[in-house]
Amino acid sequence: MKRSLQQIAEAVGARLQGDGSVEVGSVASIESASKDDLVFVEEEKYLSRALQSGAGGVIAGEFATSSSGKPLLVSRYPKLTFARAARFLRDGNHDAGNAGLHPSAVVHSSARLATGVVVEAYGVIGADAEIGESTRIGAGCVIGRGAKIGRGCEIYPKVTIYAGTMLGDRVTVHAGAVLGSDGFGYVRDAKSGGYEKFPQVGRLVIEDDVEIGANTTIDRGALDETRIGRGTKIDNLVHIGHNCRLGQSVVIAAQTGLSGSIVIENDVVLGGQVGIGEHARIEEGVMLGGQGGVLPNKVLRGKGVAFWGTPAQPVREYLKQLAALARLGKKR
Repeated sequence: MKRSLQQIAEAVGARLQGDGSVEVGSVASIESASKDDLVFVEEEKYLSRALQSGAGGVIAGEFATSSSGKPLLVSRYPKLTFARAARFLRDGNHDAGNAGLHPSAVVHSSARLATGVVVEAYGVIGADAEIGESTRIGAGCVIGRGAKIGRGCEIYPKVTIYAGTMLGDRVTVHAGAVLGSDGFGYVRDAKSGGYEKFPQVGRLVIEDDVEIGANTTIDRGALDETRIGRGTKIDNLVHIGHNCRLGQSVVIAAQTGLSGSIVIENDVVLGGQVGIGEHARIEEGVMLGGQGGVLPNKVLRGKGVAFWGTPAQPVREYLKQLAALARLGKKR
């Protein structure tokens, strides 16, 4: 499904220069673009390449003028505008898809599916589940009893969403993710030496506009809830334990592991392979570099401050310590 550049400009708040009736259906790089594609440039030195490409239109910064006749969408933040244009085009293509159930899908009679819902091959929708308008459930997904999924969500193949889990609107969950499984909580019997499972009867709540990577796992709360705040983006192969509470617009890179009952405040950024111990707290705006480690019950604070190492500390201090160790090694 194609959209005119005029429609795209209005949707993303860009200023149109040139023929707004030109239609495009996707986005591409400058090198691979065809007449049906939209491209972007952030720096003036790349503008001529974009104008000479096969693209149907170009998103560029305020520096842009066209002498080639190719239409321009001018924006103060071209990369952000390009991302929004891509989503606008993608959503249009989803709207054009055929709503309905694949013949092999299994949907319980008590489940409630809104207008425009798609359930692909071998999808299973449990009793009392609710799925909002224009949400797509991929092939082989399992949606448990009483789970609630909002509007405009994209659930990719073989995702498992356990009973009682709640997803807001426009949530994207990539293939193989498991949401709402039991947390890893046990009580040891000192007499027998065995372990008794602690109740895992809480729920998982995922707010609007969250994206969850492939094969990521997020546990339900033990007695209360695990909550993922609005606009948070989680990479592939991340584990989030029970009772964790993540704020808004948190970014977590691949292979990060969070123990139980951790608080991550708004706008925190966690690099790849970060490990955080139980009951730790990462305050607003903190950045923690790759393979950083936070000990249980510790607090990291300092908006805009970068931490690194294990145990994590401000990066300048950590680098000073590494330099001191290097000097000691040379002396020996």
